[in-house]
Amino acid sequence: MTVDKLNFEIETLGETKIDSPMKNVQFIKEETKVLYNPKLDVIKAKLDAGIEPAAFQLAGPRRKIYFDPSKLRCGIVTCGGLCPGINDVIRSIVYSLYHHYGVRSIYGFQYGYEGLIPEFQHPVIDMTPEFVEDLHEKGGTILHSSRGPQNVEEQVDTLERMNIGILFTIGGDGTLRGARDIAEEVKKRGLKISIIGIPKTIDNDIAFVQQSFGFETAISQAKAAIYSAHIEANGARRGVGLVKLMGRHSGFIAANATLATSDVNYCLIPEVEFSMEKLLNALEHRFTYKNHAVIVVGEGAGQNLFHENTESDASGNVKFHDIGLHLKKTIKDHFAKLEAPVNVKYIDPSYIIRSMPANPHDSVLCLLLGHNAVHAGMAGYTNILVGSWNRQYINVPIPAAVSKRKKIDPAGALWNSVLATTGQPQL
Repeated sequence: MTVDKLNFEIETLGETKIDSPMKNVQFIKEETKVLYNPKLDVIKAKLDAGIEPAAFQLAGPRRKIYFDPSKLRCGIVTCGGLCPGINDVIRSIVYSLYHHYGVRSIYGFQYGYEGLIPEFQHPVIDMTPEFVEDLHEKGGTILHSSRGPQNVEEQVDTLERMNIGILFTIGGDGTLRGARDIAEEVKKRGLKISIIGIPKTIDNDIAFVQQSFGFETAISQAKAAIYSAHIEANGARRGVGLVKLMGRHSGFIAANATLATSDVNYCLIPEVEFSMEKLLNALEHRFTYKNHAVIVVGEGAGQNLFHENTESDASGNVKFHDIGLHLKKTIKDHFAKLEAPVNVKYIDPSYIIRSMPANPHDSVLCLLLGHNAVHAGMAGYTNILVGSWNRQYINVPIPAAVSKRKKIDPAGALWNSVLATTGQPQL
């Protein structure tokens, strides 16, 4: 489905009749939009063809809001894998609800969507400003997390019993699909509950979100791992520094970390298939004029080299084969057959990166995403996520965001920059 055929209209719970308690802020008009593609020639071509250019609703505070803050009860849930900045987002949501709008009833549901299911008996946490005061200094999530879908009817039952007006869901593709399902069940029952998503994916692969929080921190930490791999490889005769980075379907971390170091000789990403034979030949050739090499591989790269895996994790994702360990073994075996020396130093910093606190850039992003999520919820929007696009904060319908996955274009500027930086041949 093309972008122009996707529906970017925002779903609302009803008419906004209450004056916002916020003072001395610039309120956003409902009709203000952010263009999907701001290039003038593209806009002109679409207008000449009678097509309205695709655009997103601009996020931010509204002059009129839907919920009465004095009577509102809100919930927060975090799902999926860890990512730098989750605690920053939680803190931002609590502070904005409390200080911007005067909401006093804010609850944290523990261990993802499990927290909404009675049988797990996870205690609900009272999220006060004092409780979240120093969260931004810590990695992980104070609410803990889990993977896998839960019964939608039971989740909505809990929200209804607790009289929750806004549920903030922090998570990736699976979490957003779960939020969409909750929003649809809420609508089916005729309830007035707003479901707001804050996209959390360290892989930066959510559609219509220019950059997700935690991504900048991941690049910074990945750069340190690549530096170590380069030093190790350069310190050994015919040394190979091999670094596996996160990125199941999208190689944004691998590609950007490669650009950030300029020490990488071969970058392998899920979007571009490679031949093991060509990679080994390239290594042989490099060793004729250089004594070391650095390889960076995204975790989802090279899956075409294995037999198809039918196992899935708790979230329903197909379990990938470990391309890092496969490359390590294959490289060592290949040069052993040639009776040629090789020293492979393998580094997988994934869990170190995931658990780090957010860096300053991501902390700013988390703060503003949290604020804009609260503004959207208070305005009565639902089944949406907040994100950034062209340096603006936007509201995106969740069904549009989960309709596809953001990936690197092999013919685009980013991948061409990687190829120019590494000088790697066609693999």
